[in-house]
Amino acid sequence: MLNNIRYEYYESVDSTNDRIKSRAHENENQGLVISAGQQTAGKGRIGRKWESPSHDSISTSILLKPEEITLEAIPTITVVAAMAVRDALYRIYGLNGLIKWPNDIVLDGKKICGILTEMEMKDGKVWFVIVGIGVNVHNKSFPEEIAFKATSVDLELAKAGGTHGHRQELTKEIWNSFAKYYNIFIETQDMSGLKEEYEKYLANRGNRVRIEDRENSYEATALGINERGELIVEVEGEERIIRTGEVSVRGIYGYI
Repeated sequence: MLNNIRYEYYESVDSTNDRIKSRAHENENQGLVISAGQQTAGKGRIGRKWESPSHDSISTSILLKPEEITLEAIPTITVVAAMAVRDALYRIYGLNGLIKWPNDIVLDGKKICGILTEMEMKDGKVWFVIVGIGVNVHNKSFPEEIAFKATSVDLELAKAGGTHGHRQELTKEIWNSFAKYYNIFIETQDMSGLKEEYEKYLANRGNRVRIEDRENSYEATALGINERGELIVEVEGEERIIRTGEVSVRGIYGYI
């Protein structure tokens, strides 16, 4: 169970995931959170770079040491983390985001969050897991190539005449929410206790989507998720299972 979260903050690091990894190699206990005002080498899914402008966004990672967890259950932790970010944004700011499978949080059709889960093995077992989360908070603009699909807490609050976000407050709420969902997940190592809530906020559900991997691209209808957190889609009347990893899911006419 995750119940002893400890926080460390640094003005600048190469990557909060890499900093956590170093501490894990020093036998740090589960529950350490490292956050930074800026990342110089942040990472995203499928080898992408995650931009972290100085003090505009949240860059934060946690160390997990789940006992006797199966390899098949590890990708599901990313799905659990997405639920935590969505929950925290709603609890603090009333921002009612959706989840674009598997782990992007979208507000008004634009992405506000990125999540990257990594792990290491030792003696044939999972040694530790790292969950890294990046949230756009104070960003007022984005590079041209992502401006059409990116947003921030401050930009969304401004639409409703609100004030601005607070990175420290949101960081702690995210990890508090994560502990709540993670402890439900770890009991069964699947989404059986969380599936209903996750699907309630699944942006892709019922929509036509484009599935893209390194070899193929095809259209399908997103139906929901299974207990492993994998996406269930329908292709020409037949159901298929889409696994997290080297796969991208896009809307036919836009980001979602």
